Amino acid sequence: MAVGDRGTLLGAYLSWLSSNRGLSGNTRRAYGTDIRSCLEVLGVENTADLSRVRIDDLRAWMARVSPGRSRATMARRVVAVRGFFAWAASHGVLQYDPAAGLMTPRIPVDLPVVLTHAQAERMMDAADDAAGEGRASPAGENGRRESAPSPLRGGGPGSAADRALALRDAAIVELLYASGMRVAELVGLDVPDVDMGQRLARVTGKGNRQRMVPFGAPAAATLDGWLSRGRVLIAGTGSAEAMFLGARGGRIDQRVVRRIVHDAARRAGVPDVGPHALRHSAATHMLDGGADLREVQELLGHSSLTTTQRYTHVSMEAARRRYDQAFPRA
Repeated sequence: MAVGDRGTLLGAYLSWLSSNRGLSGNTRRAYGTDIRSCLEVLGVENTADLSRVRIDDLRAWMARVSPGRSRATMARRVVAVRGFFAWAASHGVLQYDPAAGLMTPRIPVDLPVVLTHAQAERMMDAADDAAGEGRASPAGENGRRESAPSPLRGGGPGSAADRALALRDAAIVELLYASGMRVAELVGLDVPDVDMGQRLARVTGKGNRQRMVPFGAPAAATLDGWLSRGRVLIAGTGSAEAMFLGARGGRIDQRVVRRIVHDAARRAGVPDVGPHALRHSAATHMLDGGADLREVQELLGHSSLTTTQRYTHVSMEAARRRYDQAFPRA
């Protein structure tokens, strides 16, 4: 394979990742940054320089860039660099892979934060109550109330804009918990992606992989309220088919969704959680209810069962706490 300078090498590898590995754009950009940084530290400018790299050079690079970095960050960098050198060796750029023996730093397994069943129910109820009574006071990313499109501007608390946004917020909180989808997946939803009759949502996950995700009757009810009484008031020329809209009518931003979830948790008086914690909670509660691990893996869109298995530890921890409360002298 004829490749020349560092930029050409890296570009060819990232193109290969896109075509063959199905990695998300964010992951490819992160890998590109990591590899570029490594090659700069090693002084690699072209294929000839790359062929002189030895594992001791890579270990020296790790030692140089490790201070102040978390183990997770270093593990990602090692995975990126190791993958690049493996690709270069397999495609004839190098005669052998100098990174084959490069070890990934061991990452401590931190159990994800989850709500209890009672806390999750209280959070959902609080969001629904706010939507039903029109008490919500949504704020934008800058901490101030989001301004609505021109037909709704000028209304104070309890206005049509407030009620529409409260319906949206309740639907977001309910759907995140009911489906376990990622915040990026929720933001990317279009109205045709949701089958209200079957209570199924078609979501596009990492690597543009699509899957069908079911949701329950409470989430369906809030979605119906948002679509029939909220979205119709906010939608404008820039809305297209986006399921969830910002107050100005465009597709909602992930930061706004995170703020909505944090606000909902605060109003409900439960631990401060974000969208990903609702995903963790959904997975844990499904396992608590007897769901099969493979079913949860498919629902969450995990490519590896190992990722899903983390939630079994959370379930066991919760069971252990309940046991200790019930049998304090056991």
